[in-house]
Amino acid sequence: MPPYEKSMEMMMPFKQRKCYATRKDEVCSIRSKFPNKLPVIVERYIREKQLPLLDKTKFLVPFELTMGQFLSLLRSKINLEATQALYLLISERSMSCMSASMGEVYSQYKDPDGFLYMTYASQDMFGGNATSVPPC
Repeated sequence: MPPYEKSMEMMMPFKQRKCYATRKDEVCSIRSKFPNKLPVIVERYIREKQLPLLDKTKFLVPFELTMGQFLSLLRSKINLEATQALYLLISERSMSCMSASMGEVYSQYKDPDGFLYMTYASQDMFGGNATSVPPC
């Protein structure tokens, strides 16, 4: 597949790229091979303009990993500027406590297909672009 087609495919949400039955079968296969891991889909917020797409959207995460540790893992995969914050939305509607384990979050927010869906987005902080801030 040419690089352009792959990037266009990655922009389409995972739920639209694969039908429900395929996703459900994939979760069953993953959980049977890796019973101590959780299947997580992480995608960029549709209106996000600053952050790049991740090189992959599927992650297998240990139950005991905290949300804070998972966020650190994602930050290391995305090259963020010092003035950018990274936010994770769970199931496109909720934010979770960073001390919560992935197992707790999964049991509360997993989709009927068995995946846990997360969306990442950024926001400029601490004044953002220094040239746009008027001098004091």
